[in-house]
Amino acid sequence: MINYKSLYLADLGIRAEVAAFCPQTGVGEWHVIMHVEPRREDFAGQLRRMYEAEDRLPHMPGFEGAQYILKRYFLSDSTNQQPLMREQHDVAISIIQQQPLDGSKIAAWLYFTSGQQITADHDTIVATHNGYRHLWHMGFVCNQGDSASQTESILNRYEQLLERNEATLADNCIRTWFFVRDVDTQYAGMVRARRENFERQGLTPATHYIASTGIGGGPADTKALIQMGTYAITGFQPSQQRYLYASTHLNPTYEYGVTFERGTRMEYGDRTHVIISGTASINNRGEVMHVGNISQQTQRAWENVEALLSEGGMDFSDVMHLVVYLRDTGDYELVREMFSQRFPNIPTVITLAPVCRPTWLIEIECMAVRDNDNPQYRPL
Repeated sequence: MINYKSLYLADLGIRAEVAAFCPQTGVGEWHVIMHVEPRREDFAGQLRRMYEAEDRLPHMPGFEGAQYILKRYFLSDSTNQQPLMREQHDVAISIIQQQPLDGSKIAAWLYFTSGQQITADHDTIVATHNGYRHLWHMGFVCNQGDSASQTESILNRYEQLLERNEATLADNCIRTWFFVRDVDTQYAGMVRARRENFERQGLTPATHYIASTGIGGGPADTKALIQMGTYAITGFQPSQQRYLYASTHLNPTYEYGVTFERGTRMEYGDRTHVIISGTASINNRGEVMHVGNISQQTQRAWENVEALLSEGGMDFSDVMHLVVYLRDTGDYELVREMFSQRFPNIPTVITLAPVCRPTWLIEIECMAVRDNDNPQYRPL
């Protein structure tokens, strides 16, 4: 069972929303969304407080044995702000311009585990335990060419990285994120290059794709049009992985020319993970629902996520964090209120990040975990 709590570090003006899954034995997991009070100060001041809170958190009660694996920073101006950030080589770092809409210049999603051996290998963070290797690599960019050629270059580099780890895109990659500068004009090139690359890797409508979010976001390098983050696993049996479709609510993505899975379920001996891709207000014919109505689009996106979770044997009580992307800053107050009423405990961040179709006003992604007891598979 997940333990939710909210920590307020008053001296730093930091609120940490925490979801902890810590069984009596085995690997512990924590997802934290960190919010900074604006305090009318510049980015350097907010960043200093964020870093102090990050450094303090693993030593606080309830985080026994916790080690960082992933830190994703949501910035208001990545080009000017990323150069001020510290080097961190022992954790996977994702930095992207997706302005937090609470008035701050920075927010963060932090992922910790305990009981795993965490090492760095060529900018890849590897968490090893019980025969599994979890490979996190963030911040792939290329700053030459159009969005299609940049996507192809990035994917080629990732496939080489996987090969060094005796893994492949088709067999081992579980999750990707594609952040696209000016998504309304650059998304199509990314989609085309990804589809062509996937076909060469044996990923087709007849096989499977990969859970993914493709969303607006600004890399720090102004010439970079695409930034990719990835998560792969080695050491699991194919039967441990299952894809989620929720066909009563959603259509297969290839029907409208894109190549990702709606969600992925990973089963271990002691728990199950469900990873939900970026999900918007769409029906099972691929049509945008409730055009122009943010309230109804939010509710439809919830329904779609709920259907995917249900197919994976879960519900919203198993969700460890929510990332919410909005096209229009003017929708923030309403959406914030809707989420706080329905999900008062789930760690949540709401950012400015246009969705891949102009008429989609909101997109949601999440990760969930639930106890499992299946001796057929090794525990996480």
